[in-house]
Amino acid sequence: MKKIYILHGWTYSFEKWHEFVSILKHNKIAGKLLKIPGLTGQLDSVWTVNDYSEWLKKEIGDQKVILFGHSNGGRLALYFANQHPENIEKLILLDSAGIYHREFFLLLKRNIFNLIAKKGKKITTSPLMKKLLYRVVGEQDYRLANGPLKETMLNLISSDLTPILSAIKVPTLIIWGEKDQITPLADGKLMNKKIANSHLEIIKSARHSPHFTHPKKTAEVIINYLKNHDL
Repeated sequence: MKKIYILHGWTYSFEKWHEFVSILKHNKIAGKLLKIPGLTGQLDSVWTVNDYSEWLKKEIGDQKVILFGHSNGGRLALYFANQHPENIEKLILLDSAGIYHREFFLLLKRNIFNLIAKKGKKITTSPLMKKLLYRVVGEQDYRLANGPLKETMLNLISSDLTPILSAIKVPTLIIWGEKDQITPLADGKLMNKKIANSHLEIIKSARHSPHFTHPKKTAEVIINYLKNHDL
């Protein structure tokens, strides 16, 4: 049975992953969900993307694995694949984060978010008002984060992995929801263009989490890719 190491996105539970992982298992693919520090695992200090790479290296050891990353997990997978290509047999990216957008309105939103994050207490002491402010800039993940995870999140979303994409040479499957509004399809197309040995599959009508809304189709794409790209 093949094994896939899975780096989930910004979530605190594995619950929604069960159906997708079960489909993979039925097709002789074992999905190992890793407990990411700060989310499904413990985090005691502020981390950078490099700290996560070092943590993942300890988790994997000297193995050569199939690494799967969704959203922020894709960001971590991309960085790790660049740092430790010797540990990657194949890379699977699902609606991956990692492209830092510089368009005017996205920069404005990010700057407002950073201001709130750094000076939230000075802006308002009302929990309800803070909640509304976070909702305006669309950063509910930050509002729900606790302790060192808040600053860790700032470190992660400010990292731009665009420059390293062309350095990634491992076989890469890129899967994207056609209507993703969190990490737009344009990001997937850019990754496909920059990563030389990559293949892009688009899940029609899906948004940011095709493995939840279209689990059979997403699993089918992975199963077929692995069958057709066996080493």
